[in-house]
Amino acid sequence: FNTIARSIQNHYTTILNYFDNRSTNAAAESFDAKIKAFRAQFRGVKCVKFFLYRLTQLYA
Repeated sequence: FNTIARSIQNHYTTILNYFDNRSTNAAAESFDAKIKAFRAQFRGVKCVKFFLYRLTQLYA
């Protein structure tokens, strides 16, 4: 319970932000999942420029 209490204490402002403004980070989580799926599809990326280029072409 100490771990849970400490976690709530450290993040209480963002937890309460949902109830005050009804805002979440769902869009960011969704985009992160898309990036992870893209990376998994190509089994890792060696050229960072190409990776960023493909991301902008697919999701921008």
